[in-house]
Amino acid sequence: MPLTVGDNLPDIKVKITGDREIALSDFRGRNLVLYFYPKASTPGCTQEGLDFTAAADAFAAANTAILGASRDGLKAQENFKTKQGFSFDLVSDKDEALCQLFDVIKLKKMYGKESLGVERSTFLIDSEGVLRHEWRKVSVKGHVDEVLAAAKALS
Repeated sequence: MPLTVGDNLPDIKVKITGDREIALSDFRGRNLVLYFYPKASTPGCTQEGLDFTAAADAFAAANTAILGASRDGLKAQENFKTKQGFSFDLVSDKDEALCQLFDVIKLKKMYGKESLGVERSTFLIDSEGVLRHEWRKVSVKGHVDEVLAAAKALS
């Protein structure tokens, strides 16, 4: 059953850059921005990550951690993070457990061909582990400012 605003986040474990496994409950006591992107090292996904990195200090001041997630493997995520200098970890969700929990796998059309892919989406979880905001079908430009304003409102 996908999460909706107001739901408590289950204690799911994820693989992140640095070849580590963490539980989402490790972020309790801080807000968490969890953003999903279609594919590492593509232009829109790169820009989104750079925008979150540029605002990382402001998010930290709002007691908010950042995690990016896609279905890419850990090696692709490591390369993406290192090459772009992202200041936060990336989740490798190859089994799509996290994607399914947040219901971000959608039917997409590209060049007349349909396929299932990650819909660019962002979720803001409060310090108690409750989903407070969601943004779906995200347009990258200006998005991080909107998320930061919501994070500041929680603090």
